[in-house]
Amino acid sequence: MKSPQIHHQKQAFEKLAFFLDSEAITKVFILVDENTKEYCLPIFNKEYQLPYTLIQIISGEINKNLDTCKNIWQKLTDCGADRNSLLINLGGGVISDMGGFTAATYKRGIRFINIPTTLLGMVDAAIGGKTGIDFNGLKNQIGLFSNPEIILIVPKFLKTLPKRELFSGLAEVIKYGLTDDPSIWETVKKIDIENFTFSTDLIKKSIQIKERIVKQDPTEKGLRKTLNFGHTLGHAIETHFFSKPTKEQLLHGEAIAIGMILAVHLSFQTQGFPLELVADITTHIKRIYKSSIPTKLSSKDYKPILDLLKHDKKNNKGATNFILLSSIGKPILDCQVMESEILRAFEYYNF
Repeated sequence: MKSPQIHHQKQAFEKLAFFLDSEAITKVFILVDENTKEYCLPIFNKEYQLPYTLIQIISGEINKNLDTCKNIWQKLTDCGADRNSLLINLGGGVISDMGGFTAATYKRGIRFINIPTTLLGMVDAAIGGKTGIDFNGLKNQIGLFSNPEIILIVPKFLKTLPKRELFSGLAEVIKYGLTDDPSIWETVKKIDIENFTFSTDLIKKSIQIKERIVKQDPTEKGLRKTLNFGHTLGHAIETHFFSKPTKEQLLHGEAIAIGMILAVHLSFQTQGFPLELVADITTHIKRIYKSSIPTKLSSKDYKPILDLLKHDKKNNKGATNFILLSSIGKPILDCQVMESEILRAFEYYNF
């Protein structure tokens, strides 16, 4: 699977123009939701003028499903998209995941470009070739690996985001700091949450880490599994909160933030990760997400969350595999933990 070129800032739209001029593209389609249509499409149109057909979907993880895909495929069909058409995904993680999936499956595959407009998209979702949708309440259950032609990183889109969305993306940056580059974690610890502006240097560092790992292991047979740190329980928590109308829904990064606290405590229990580092990581993550994640998990939530682990994509022979840490920057693959250890991690989170 060929790795796409990633272009940053002013160079990004120049490369888009070059790509469209040099390739035999018959029709261009741009996938947006109501938010990116209002706030990001005008920025895109100002930077580059080209004829295109707009496809709009409703925002939110709840709409990352087969029904929305059907609507996208129908629009492509109605507008005469052929195998030389191009889909530009202008949006966050949902747009990147679902846009890539619909492009990769329409007529057995048309080309697509990712232009992430959220921090989460820039440092994670738009990069790496993972595409997919949720199915029957299970996150990213249907999908495939398919790379975009190019990826454009335009930080000015971040100015359109509410602070909560920025912090959601920050969770993936924290993941890189804890699993790969401790200097990123040290930088994150110093963030002033009241006057938060995001560093393009942190974006580039995060992208470089993911690029390096994906190039070595494009289809997640080994090393790439480290990118799932905090996601095993994080995805289960996200799905659980999502399925309960009485609960306030968590953004992806918020659930992953909880998942990382649980993962470092599991690392303490099973891998000798220092307890003082568990406390330090917990303190800073809870400080950053103090207004958006629950301070405690109800004991009534434990069993539904544990039940959802049975559907995790990393499971092997019925066992749930975790990515844990021996120290900051040193992840361990395929760790199996006991249910009692997960319950102790829940209790630690609530302490």
